[in-house]
Amino acid sequence: MEGKIMNRMVIETSVRAQGTDPIFQVASEANKRIAEIGRDKVINSTLGAFMDDDGKLVTFDSVYSVFRNIPDAGIAAYAGIAGTPEFLENVVYACFKHHKPEGYIKAVATPGGTGAVRNAIANYSEVDDTILVQDWHWAPYGTIADENHRKITTFQLFNDEGNFNMESYKKEFLKLFRSQHRVLSILNTPAHNPTGYSISDDEWRELIAFYTEQAKAHPEWRIIVLCDIAYIDFAGQGEEARAFMELLTGMPENVLPLYAYSASKAYTMYGLRNGALLCVSPTEEIANEFAAAGAYSNRGTWSNGTHVAQTTLANIVSDPTLLNRFETEQAKWRGILQMRAKAFMNAAKEVGLKTCTYRDGFFLSVPSKNPEAVRDYLIKEDFFLVALAKGLRFALCAVNEEKCHKAPALIKKALVEIDG
Repeated sequence: MEGKIMNRMVIETSVRAQGTDPIFQVASEANKRIAEIGRDKVINSTLGAFMDDDGKLVTFDSVYSVFRNIPDAGIAAYAGIAGTPEFLENVVYACFKHHKPEGYIKAVATPGGTGAVRNAIANYSEVDDTILVQDWHWAPYGTIADENHRKITTFQLFNDEGNFNMESYKKEFLKLFRSQHRVLSILNTPAHNPTGYSISDDEWRELIAFYTEQAKAHPEWRIIVLCDIAYIDFAGQGEEARAFMELLTGMPENVLPLYAYSASKAYTMYGLRNGALLCVSPTEEIANEFAAAGAYSNRGTWSNGTHVAQTTLANIVSDPTLLNRFETEQAKWRGILQMRAKAFMNAAKEVGLKTCTYRDGFFLSVPSKNPEAVRDYLIKEDFFLVALAKGLRFALCAVNEEKCHKAPALIKKALVEIDG
């Protein structure tokens, strides 16, 4: 035999590189180092999960006290393809709270916000279409698109002033609109992963005027705006982060706002995989079409979601006492997150560390010419963060206030050493 013949069994489009997700790989290295030298000597800023000041996963007692009182049958039962009726009713409040927009609203349960993004891509873009996302973006957007035989393209998130780059967005949007006659635009806001940017209400007004103008000029074409609001409950003060939702409505019938809501994040039930995709439609017909497509997609992929997670959310939202207790606990941790962000940003200013514009949320980002090299340099200092295409992601959610204050000087030193 002159050479080894490799027989490939998977189809060509399913050939994948082997290896662990880079974020989880770095997180694993951080945990290994913590086991060796102790948590106090390591800064672990990797995973997007809320950790307390001692590095333990935050779980809301207001959530798990309800969870633990659900009968075994309620834990074990199927949830229904589209979600339990109680969940579908109450997740509308969980998503919009007191900023519910006008229109026909429907929800379909999904396994976390990721499932919501998947269903939006599968049902509102054509095979081989290109989807518009920010240049700083959550990498799995590309994975989900590729898995569904779509592609992504990017616009520049920031202009020279560090605000939303309207010119770049409109340019890339129109390029797709003219070639595809359908655009699915994913805007991860508020509390954008990975930068912490939140689109302002004034920026939303300009976007809405743009969508309306284009929709009226091309009534046979389609505009779908997916707001990935995974971190919305850790943004702003109170409900101010939801004010834009009341603006994003009343547009022509060929514009459809969608919301990818993550109860996994909001209710600290990451592994229970709970979320929903919601639409705000100008017509009942379009809303019903949305619900039917989402339920069919559920059946064809994961069948149904996690019954106990859906029941927990429904029980909390439908009971004013439980809801008040939950929202109070959530507000407490949102405040802790904001104190961590303040500590980091103040220290960054002190040492002259440039960051992307941060407004809200679990993460912030630092631009770098050589992010992987900077990451590797910091790992040697027992400081673990995530390298992205355009810089480094620091997870405020996972690092206590003292370490948040310490981190900018270490990052600045690494940038000077590596980037020059």
